[in-house]
Amino acid sequence: MKFEPNTGAYPTMITPYNRDFSVDYGAVKALVEWYYIKGCDGIFASCQSSEIHLLPLADRVKLAETVCETARSLARGGRRMTVVASGHISDSYDEQVEELRAVASTGVDSVIMISNRFDIENTGDERWLDEVSRMVDALGDISLGIYECPRPYKRLLTPRMIDHLIKCGRFAFIKDTCCDATEIARRQKQIDSTETQGLKLLLFNANAQTLLETLRSGIAGYCGVMCNFHPELYVKLCSLYDSQPKAAELLGAFLSQAAFIESMTYPSCAKYHLDKVGVKMNTLSKTSPGELSDYAKLCVDKMDMLAEYFDELYGV
Repeated sequence: MKFEPNTGAYPTMITPYNRDFSVDYGAVKALVEWYYIKGCDGIFASCQSSEIHLLPLADRVKLAETVCETARSLARGGRRMTVVASGHISDSYDEQVEELRAVASTGVDSVIMISNRFDIENTGDERWLDEVSRMVDALGDISLGIYECPRPYKRLLTPRMIDHLIKCGRFAFIKDTCCDATEIARRQKQIDSTETQGLKLLLFNANAQTLLETLRSGIAGYCGVMCNFHPELYVKLCSLYDSQPKAAELLGAFLSQAAFIESMTYPSCAKYHLDKVGVKMNTLSKTSPGELSDYAKLCVDKMDMLAEYFDELYGV
């Protein structure tokens, strides 16, 4: 088994809906194409942004499958987006095995476990480690990852957990949501200093406000909601943070402030933006039913104006 995920910028896939709340798979394909055109290095399909907690398993699986198939069809000239996916939300072990095996069957590059689905009562590291090991054994020879999903609660990885993931040799991907630049730097240092005979574990930061500092600490890239707005600027930051420090500071400051748009009824606000830029969809969301407010639309419009300025400034 060998898997080397791309480093760089990964959007968290949203789920476009038809008016009856069935999944609009035509819009899913168009969105994957837009990610590719914008230069994204990978996609995290079937995640919290996809509203997996409100989707039946069949849709969670088909979403990952559609993203995977579309991304593969776009690959050309040696450029291929990595596709990772989660989609397991159940409490019981047997149902989690069913979910994760179904996601693995879609052909994604890596299957991402959710950290709060193990030791659900949050009793401590020991039980969490035992349950993760049991799941790894049940899934066979596939590449794995871990996501510190905030829903239903955020289970942050301890140093002992990370050490276990590294030494297991089966994990290639962590989506970090601790939002703490110092802790992320510590985690990256732990990964760099721990030997493994298996896959190389890559750490992706989901938090835009700490992204620049953590890129300088050696993390693999960004995996977050804001790649549904201006992914090309995240691609740019991941490429120039070291070679152009002054430019990176300015761009990082904009991205840090722009990321607060997430509070404007995400993912509906992202769907409004995407429809504006030509990825046709409505703003319907299962997590925030109803129409997007005019105030939220105005805030997105203002952010888009500034993003266009930075696009021109950096030639993207």
